[in-house]
Formats: sequence, C-alpha cells, structure tokens
Amino acid sequence: MLAIKPHLRAVQIWNMCFGFLGVQIGFGLQNANASRIFQTLGADIDNLAILWIAAPVTGLLVQPLVGHFSDRTWGRLGRRRPYFLFGALATTAALVAMPNAPLLWVAAVLLWIMDASINVTMEPFRAFVADLLPNRQRTTGFAMQSFFIGIGAVFASALPWMLTNWFGISNIAPAGEIPASVRIAFYVGGAALLGAVCWTVFTTREYSPEQVRAFEAPASATAQPAARRSARAYARGGALWLAAGLAAVLVTASFDFEKEVYVLGGVIMLFGLAQIAVGWRRRNDAATGGFAEILDDMFAMPATMRQLAVVQFFTWFGLFAMWIFTTAAVAAFHFGSTDPTSRAFNAGADLTGLLFGVYNGVAALAAFAIPPVAARIGRRACHMVNLALGGAGLIAVMLIRDPDWLWVPMIGVGIAWASILSMPYAILSGVLPAQKIGTYMGIFNIFIVVPQLLAATILGLLLKSLFGGAPIAALGLGGASLLLAAAAMLLVDDRQAAATAQA
Repeated sequence: MLAIKPHLRAVQIWNMCFGFLGVQIGFGLQNANASRIFQTLGADIDNLAILWIAAPVTGLLVQPLVGHFSDRTWGRLGRRRPYFLFGALATTAALVAMPNAPLLWVAAVLLWIMDASINVTMEPFRAFVADLLPNRQRTTGFAMQSFFIGIGAVFASALPWMLTNWFGISNIAPAGEIPASVRIAFYVGGAALLGAVCWTVFTTREYSPEQVRAFEAPASATAQPAARRSARAYARGGALWLAAGLAAVLVTASFDFEKEVYVLGGVIMLFGLAQIAVGWRRRNDAATGGFAEILDDMFAMPATMRQLAVVQFFTWFGLFAMWIFTTAAVAAFHFGSTDPTSRAFNAGADLTGLLFGVYNGVAALAAFAIPPVAARIGRRACHMVNLALGGAGLIAVMLIRDPDWLWVPMIGVGIAWASILSMPYAILSGVLPAQKIGTYMGIFNIFIVVPQLLAATILGLLLKSLFGGAPIAALGLGGASLLLAAAAMLLVDDRQAAATAQA
C-alpha cells in the first residue's frame, strides 16, 4: 500500500516556517547595515563590493554541501533541524560581535562568518517544505516562508530607526565607532533569530527515514538516477574552466583592473580544478564521495531548473546591487552627503532601512496574494510580471529626487521580492527527484550566489569607470537586470511542475 503525505494544518505550517522569521531578521540586519558599518570603519565607496564578496563565495561553497549532507542526516533532531539549530547559534554569535568590530578587516571576517552561518541555517528550510508538505500544499508553504521573510525583514530594516526615534538611542557616533542604535539592533536581532529558529526546531517533527522512503516510493520507482559524468568529460570541462579563469586573471593584470576581478578569476579556476580532480579520481576508479555526486547532479539537473537558473542570475544580480549601494545612493543622491559621520548621511541610512522595511512589508502582504494570481494566469506569467514591477521600481529611485516619495517604487520591489522568494521554488519542487531535494535546492542556490559574486566583483569597477563612482547608477543597473530576468521567464517551461502541483 502506497503511503501518502497527510495535509498539514495551518498551525503546523506556521510552526515549520516560523524559523524563517529569525533567519530573515539576521539577514535583514546584515543587508541594511553592513555597508554602513564598513563605511563607518573607513571603507571607501569603491571598496564596498569587495568587502561584501565573502558572502556569495561562502554561499557558493556551503549551500550545496549542506543540502547534500542534510539529505543524508538523521539523528535525535531529525534530518534538517540540526542544521537550523547549530547555524542559528553561530549566526547569533556573529550578530553580537560584528557591530563591536574595532577594525575594518575584523568586520569583513565577521560578515563572512555570519553569512556562512546563515547559509547553514537557511538552505535546508527550502527542502524542509518539500519534505513535510504534499505537492498541493507546497505553494502555501513557500508563501508562508515569504510572509515570515517579509515580516522579519521589516523588523530588521526599521529596527535602528525605531531605536533612535522611539527610544532616543543615538544614531551617530565619533569617527570609527558604530552608532549605539546599530549595535543594539544587532543584539536584539541575534536574540530574535535564535528564539524563532528554536521554535521551529522544537515544535516541528520530521518524518522518519522509513516514512520518507515510503512517501518517495512511487517517484523512486520511475526516477532515473543522475548520470555519472565521465572522467574524460570532467577533464575536458575542467581544463576549459581553468583556462577561462587564468585568462581572467591575466587580463586583469594586463589592464590593471580592480582587484575584485581577481576573485572572480580565482573562483572560475577553482571550479575547473575541482572538475579535473573528480575526473582524475574517476579515471582511477577511486571513490569520489559527496563532492563528485554534487557535480554529477549539477550537470544532470532538469531542464526547467536550467531555465530558471538564467532567471535567477539576472534577478539576484539586481538584488545584490540594491543591497550593496542603496544606503550610499540615497545618502549621496537624495541627502547630498558622503560623510558617514554627518547627520545627513545617517538620515539617508535610516531612510534606507525604512525603505527596505517598506518593500519587505509589501512582500509579506503580497505573499498570500501571489498564489491565487498565479493559479489564474500561470506561475510563469505571474513571476514575469512581478519581476518587471521590481525592475521598474529600482529604476524609479533614480528619477525621484524627493526622498519623501521613495516609498512608492518600493511597492514594486516588494511585490517582486515576494515572488522571488516563492515562485521559483514552487516551480522547481515539482521537477526534482524527491530523494535529492536538499542537494538540488543547494545547487539551485549557486545560481543565486554566482550573480552576487559577479556583482560584488564588477559593480564597483563599472561605477568608477562608467558613472564617475555615483552609487545611484548601481540601482539603475539593478533595475535593468530585473527586467532581463522578467524576459528570461519566457524561456521557462512550467508544464511539468504545474502538472505535479495538481497531484
């Protein structure tokens, strides 16, 4: 007799997704305040992107590995929950430490630790929804996650402003010191993150390995295992990637490009070397282990996942441009200040937090409106329209000079953000083999990380070379990238995923 996953009650879906509230509080504090901390500690505008680069590099390495190993984990806390808990503990420690960093390089290292820890906590949450919910409820599950992401980000983004305007805590400090409002916000955020994740860990139970195998039996009977890529293919592909990375490094050296481009070249070279290593071990019939399995799965990913990867690339390039440069752009373009110690700059930084709160608040509301709209016009068309609204919103920030009206374009950004957090995963979960949900969700996040890495690598160079270093131009580039993502949705085949969602 075939086992069927039971439908979960609303309170059960609430509990299993509640931890994302805490994760997003930590993520929101990082996004809204890391550039502010770096500038306060002496970073130039041109160097902001390179200081952020640790975050995407960390995600590139951590998320596929966490997804792979969480597929194979089982203990007293279950399959995914150990990663939630220990990642939350490490993230909380980093949140407490970062606003007390005495030097710029210390803050950069703490950002790396924080992002690695958030990745450990966050990555299995996507697979968690697919593990526990039947197909018909997955869109609701991802929408619930989007709701908590929006609420958490509103709280995190507005927290320094609330501490200043409601409790009288200073938002300015002497040169080289982090304002008290930012420090206290990070302490509060750390406590909230840990508490929310613990709520999910201790109120939600996962299915046992035996139950998981029973649920997966129908799909497993017809599913084809990922093809083992040949040693020759790995050697050939690895050599090409290695040559491309080396060429990027040589061109950077020859034309005296910014140092960020070396990082991109180095990552390309490492990917080539990894393929060569796996090919060499496979040629010698050596056990290649989990890393080779991840690479095999990457090269055998479903067609819909490949199509969505293009969408994700342009989407997250645009988002990363917004996160890195909005504080500097609003402070310089709308408040006329580039001095982190000035009241005008900090007023712009506080407004940026509120603007981030607006788009996240809109996302929290839109999270429950998007599924019925998608049911009427299709998920592909729905996501395409939403991405276009987000792109138009970022471009509009360049056209509005009165800061009192900047909340208006954030409505479009918020609708796009809600869609970004739910629709690609709802489409993707319908085409993935059940026994490798964690692995493929981790691989899918590579297509979130790579554009962030590219943005962190080249945005500073583009602004300096083409736009006179004006950070407001980064928002225009981000908006254009979101519009390209919307166009790329036309290439996504959602038919198989849509059919699965009806099962």
